[in-house]
Amino acid sequence: MTTNEANEAAEESLLAGLRVDDSFHVFDTTLRDGAQREGINLTVADKLTIARHLDEFGVGFIEGGWPGANPRDTEFFARAQQEISFQNAQLVAFGATRRAGGRAAEDPQVRALLESGAPVITLVAKSHDRHVELALRTTLDENLEMVRDTVTHLREQGRRVFVDCEHFFDGYKANPEYAKAVVRAASESGADVVILCDTNGGMLPAQIHAVVATVLADTGARLGIHAQDDTGCAVANTLAAVDAGATHVQCTANGYGERVGNANLFPVVAALEIKYGKTVLPKGALAEMTRISHAIAEVVNLAPSTHQPYVGVSAFAHKAGLHASAIKVDPDLYQHIDPSLVGNHIRMLVSDMAGRASIELKGKELGVDLGDDRAVVARVVERVKARELQGYTYEAADASFELLLRDEVEGGPRNYFRIESYRAIIETLKDGTHANGATVKFWVGDERIIVTAEGNGPVNAMDSALLQGLERFYPQVAKFELVDYKVRTLEGKHGTASTTRVLITTTDGTGEWTTVGAAPNVIAASWEALQDAYTYGLLRAGTQPPQ
Repeated sequence: MTTNEANEAAEESLLAGLRVDDSFHVFDTTLRDGAQREGINLTVADKLTIARHLDEFGVGFIEGGWPGANPRDTEFFARAQQEISFQNAQLVAFGATRRAGGRAAEDPQVRALLESGAPVITLVAKSHDRHVELALRTTLDENLEMVRDTVTHLREQGRRVFVDCEHFFDGYKANPEYAKAVVRAASESGADVVILCDTNGGMLPAQIHAVVATVLADTGARLGIHAQDDTGCAVANTLAAVDAGATHVQCTANGYGERVGNANLFPVVAALEIKYGKTVLPKGALAEMTRISHAIAEVVNLAPSTHQPYVGVSAFAHKAGLHASAIKVDPDLYQHIDPSLVGNHIRMLVSDMAGRASIELKGKELGVDLGDDRAVVARVVERVKARELQGYTYEAADASFELLLRDEVEGGPRNYFRIESYRAIIETLKDGTHANGATVKFWVGDERIIVTAEGNGPVNAMDSALLQGLERFYPQVAKFELVDYKVRTLEGKHGTASTTRVLITTTDGTGEWTTVGAAPNVIAASWEALQDAYTYGLLRAGTQPPQ
């Protein structure tokens, strides 16, 4: 069998393993390039978990790291082959072309790429003449030979090869003919795709389009795009490259990456599927996008961006009364897509900007039927506006708003318990430490309860006291747990004293809800939010108040 025949057979074998159309590639580099973001430090277990999420989402290629250069990445490839049965993606190993003056067959770093067992290998190659001479300290001709030799050797070993042309666009500006020579060297040696990298992230969409179109016409190579986000244009630059003929896009989940990040996988894929009409994911996978985005954010231990396109919790949130009025008639009037296409949903935000339509839609969202009672809606609107002047906010406190709404619709609050008084004490001990205690007096039906508890802070002590007292009557509160606590001091208005706003998030193990309190001091604001938290939790559990 000739070398060309062996290459063709290897490629047919690799393509047979693909679950998605090979005519367009979605290539994810979260585990390599994304992991270079400040604040991200992935364990091997983290990388395996993220790889499973990405495979479930349906990307075609997952770049796992640089085996041989990083022990953690070497371990990842070994474990991934044993522990993950990829359904959609192929695993990709990343590395560099062989050293100057050597042979690819004898290069230990190239050998490590083969030993990773990855069916696909991405090679980074210098395409900027100054980088070749100053960083590699070799000649331009030798750099081309390094590309040819390494690609040829890997192809002979049955691997599919992609080549990342590092600093391509800057190199193209400086010496376009040499930059294109690197593309030709890679393509003619058997690289399936040559990726043009905006490594410094300084390009703009029109520039990307012009260069990609020219390089495609002049070289005939299959081209891909790797865009950094230093100008805030990585997604736009990626789509501009697709418009110019690129058929391979490199992205990271949630845009993670060095400096300000990479092209964000999720808006790129959503645009390709929804706006361009390209099928780049398995059927039904797009509807899992929001869940996958948030799951990966949890693994890397970074809070999901609330304002991220398509998948952020605010992506389809509407606050202005004018918007709400239009959405009530037709949601598409103020939304560019149906949120369910990407697994997200519409949210109505209740604030002092709310009008009748906002309240009606929010009530529908929360499952509270307002009917056609215009008087109730008007009262809720006025009550929300008045309470926001006092420091409350309901945008992030749906549970407190639902209680307010039900008060108006159902003619009063649900009296699971009635507070008589509460007291929180902070005691400074002789050794300089503090002891925190709280006493709560309340009624459940006709029975008066007095509970004293300690905690690691006054709010925790009040929470413990209320929980202990209620548990005898409502056993389900044993599952309630405060999971987030936010305090904000609001500036005084009209010469009045400052107000403290507290947001408390509580869970029962199956879901979470957020409540709000506002008062002149943090203890009173916290107590109010706590009362709402327990009341809503009991309502959520379907508990009936005592007669």
